Amino acid sequence: MRIVVADDSVLLREGLQLLLAEAGHEVVAAVGDGPALVEAVLEHRPDLALVDVRMPPSHTDEGLRAAVAVRSRWPAARVLVLSQYVVASYADELLATGEGGVGYLLKDRVSEVAEFLDALETVRGGGTVLDPMVVRHLMGRRHDPLQELTPREREVLALMAEGRSNAAVADALVVSLAGVEKHTQRIFAKLGLSPDDDQSHRRVLAVVRYLSAGQAGSSG
Repeated sequence: MRIVVADDSVLLREGLQLLLAEAGHEVVAAVGDGPALVEAVLEHRPDLALVDVRMPPSHTDEGLRAAVAVRSRWPAARVLVLSQYVVASYADELLATGEGGVGYLLKDRVSEVAEFLDALETVRGGGTVLDPMVVRHLMGRRHDPLQELTPREREVLALMAEGRSNAAVADALVVSLAGVEKHTQRIFAKLGLSPDDDQSHRRVLAVVRYLSAGQAGSSG
């Protein structure tokens, strides 16, 4: 795939380019700050942008801000953000930018090359990738926006949070696939997830809200 790399560390930027080239990908631009990222992505329209969160001038969240700016101007852009730290609000903001095709991984994951390259393919295909540490952090939040869900809807959402497809949820609950699809649509409606959004993106957002509310520990 064609990739834009954004990281202010020359060493890491060069390392990522070598790793990606060895995997058969083409780095069409490598930049060191947020504005350059936005310009490069809009110029080259790559299959994926690989973005460091902390870049000049303040080294706080310029990369994330640039990623959000890219998605606002090109909603179909695929963006995988790399961070040194777990900041749940970064995941929240990234997931809120559009139609899927986003990811948030800790930089340590780059050393797990096979999994890292798989994550790139997932994001490129329109999926969403969250680092396990980010998911655990989200699970630690203690608010509950899911009071309106019925017990059956909570069961469906709990199985969705385990990564099961609708067919697998139907098998686990011994119900029809059509029944599961009706439950998921009601879950999306109760959580305020717009029917105009991509189905897979709504599914990810529903799971994130479930984990954010700390429901995983109470589902069984």
